[in-house]
Amino acid sequence: MANYILYIVIAVGLFAFAALFALFAVYAERKVSAFIQDRIGPNETGKYGTLQTLADILKLLQKEVINPTAVDRWLYGAAPAIIFIAVYMGYAALPWGPGLVPSKINIGLYYIFAIISVETLGILMAGWGSNNKFSVLGAIRSVAQIISYEIPAGFALISAVVIAGSLDLQQVALQQGVLFHSRMKFLGFWDVTKIGGLFSWNIFQAPHLMVAFVIYFIASLAESNRAPFDIPEAESELVAGFHTEYTGMRFGLVFLAEYSMMFLVSMIGVILFLGAWNTPLPNIGGFALADWTTGTAWGILWIVLKALVLVAVQIWIRWTLPRLRVDQLTDLCWKVLTPLSFICMLISAVWRVWVM
Repeated sequence: MANYILYIVIAVGLFAFAALFALFAVYAERKVSAFIQDRIGPNETGKYGTLQTLADILKLLQKEVINPTAVDRWLYGAAPAIIFIAVYMGYAALPWGPGLVPSKINIGLYYIFAIISVETLGILMAGWGSNNKFSVLGAIRSVAQIISYEIPAGFALISAVVIAGSLDLQQVALQQGVLFHSRMKFLGFWDVTKIGGLFSWNIFQAPHLMVAFVIYFIASLAESNRAPFDIPEAESELVAGFHTEYTGMRFGLVFLAEYSMMFLVSMIGVILFLGAWNTPLPNIGGFALADWTTGTAWGILWIVLKALVLVAVQIWIRWTLPRLRVDQLTDLCWKVLTPLSFICMLISAVWRVWVM
């Protein structure tokens, strides 16, 4: 019974975190976009407009849930829940600090990749069930884009997994920490175990993973339907894409899933490439900065801060780069990212055998 209560508490906590993050991220995106475009942004509701997003949520809750007469009611009604739940369940395998994993899964990365793939099904259901040609086109675009970019993203992640030697995300995090043994010496003469900090992160233990990380980050933008890869929601062509016919909290769930996905893909990138919950501060001589800033509370702080930095970059890119055409999107995936990510995977295999 106690275990069930604990699981419920964890599930509610993760949902609350996803909801609060969406509130914060929407406000941050509005302010960042306003700054980039030389505007003021929200500034009326609450000090500096801090309550604007909360007011929008209250407004959304009061909106009528409209069911168009020609929709497939089962597909149309279930799609938003499937889209959000698929992303939400991915949080279960993320390590938030030393020993802090909601669900201990020894194939955590495989689980996350499998469960978020279900989102594609929900998007297709939303487009087809809406019985709207713009929604169908948006859904087809989204499915083609997500499936395509899963390939370079997968190869890039496998490159890091080969170096770590485990699909368990907590183990991947542990191997990048100062308190745990590292089997290689950085550049042949620096002992990563003693120095710690950012020098023990995967991108420094195997420098080709810097390229793999960039590939993964670009692919994650496409996975999240973020600009410049937001072709499935191109308002100039498709009104709003696959969720055109949704109102009220059904639209809210789709919106919540998008922002939850932003944080999820950022967390995965941090865990596999950027040291997870380990400190970026190294031990320098008698100053054991890495030792002093390692622990449960520090771990939560570091991993959240790193993920938020990547989220900030996603927001920055959205309001900086123009939307790609469909042919540019596919060319980038199949002609550039996929070959490069495959080469990174092969280098990781050689690195594992000959260097580590």
